[in-house]
Amino acid sequence: MEPEHILDGYRVLDFSQVIAGPMATRLMAELGAEIIKVELQPSGDSSRNLPYRRDGRSAYFVQQNRGKKSLCIDAKTDEGKAVLRELIPKCDVLVENFAPGAMKRMGFDYDEVKKLNPEIVMCSISGFGQTGPLAELPGYDFIAASYAGVIDLIGEPDKPPVFPMLAIGDASTAIHALAAINGALLHKERTGRGQHIDISLLDAYFNKQEISVQSYSASGGAMLPKRAGSHHYLLCPLGVYKGRDHYYFIMADWAKVCVVIERPELIKDPLFATTPARLENLQGVIDAIEGWLGQHSDEEVLGAFAEAHLPIAPVLTVPEAMQHPHLIERGIVREIDDRALGKFSIPGMPLRFSEFPDLLPLTAPFRGEHNREILADVLGYSADQVNALEQSAVLAAETF
Repeated sequence: MEPEHILDGYRVLDFSQVIAGPMATRLMAELGAEIIKVELQPSGDSSRNLPYRRDGRSAYFVQQNRGKKSLCIDAKTDEGKAVLRELIPKCDVLVENFAPGAMKRMGFDYDEVKKLNPEIVMCSISGFGQTGPLAELPGYDFIAASYAGVIDLIGEPDKPPVFPMLAIGDASTAIHALAAINGALLHKERTGRGQHIDISLLDAYFNKQEISVQSYSASGGAMLPKRAGSHHYLLCPLGVYKGRDHYYFIMADWAKVCVVIERPELIKDPLFATTPARLENLQGVIDAIEGWLGQHSDEEVLGAFAEAHLPIAPVLTVPEAMQHPHLIERGIVREIDDRALGKFSIPGMPLRFSEFPDLLPLTAPFRGEHNREILADVLGYSADQVNALEQSAVLAAETF
């Protein structure tokens, strides 16, 4: 029988919650893996309380947990621990994003997990990693971004730093985790050995410093990274320019830009002929470009830059991006139909495979929805055994 997708046949025990871990395992679900989402009593994944919510159902939770099976269990009880110990040998991957030490206190650190299943790939996601002076501290996306020197680079030079209104660090950490898990699974297929993967938001963020770290270090500190507002501090033109219909992000060759904006005389002008000169006379660059942009429509601006094969983009709002035909055609704006919330849009699947072009029909679970299915199908529990666990409140499920 042909696999449904590239990870079909792999089973993941997912202890993670909110975003970085759930996004990694949601991508694995999109790739065909079976995801058993462990939701700890009494409330389960805390993202079930994040907006937008209606009638107790969170669209945030639905977006990141489609395609998963929910097991809501009290892991503090002996009976709950026993269930989890039986599940671990049945799984290929275990993912968790608690603070370091939490899994050990629960009785499921890697040393214990490895005893139960030597071939398992265990991925621990945290703010600062499993080792180091910061490891024990609580850490979230923007906390890691601050330690990584990222927040200091965002904003106007004479004003406080600002931060982006989206989880860049969490999302990229999820991708790092997915890459590491898939690599570890390949290693397991080759050698039969599992391993422990340590992924942190801080590591992922600092890894994004593609220009500032090397330029500061290699120059002996002469090139100092700094906030520069709407324009880059090392390259020009590279920034945001005000137009008639939109702001535009332009990142293009200066000489070619001068031709497009009908100012060819600026190409050899000593004030603008080199990158250092343009940075020194940045306002003149801004005035020249914005003077032309302000006289033309979106269609004219984008058409002229496209004809010259120069990179430019209108700075779209989220609703505008959701309506863009390119994002719609590629399915990266994706409409889903949740059993409680109905139809709404989410970001679509960013990974594409020629052998598996079709998207899987995934739904997000209600808390504890799959308790019986998991225990019966995976562990072979009888109905009486499951009933006993429910009656003793080791298992819980919401009605829907």
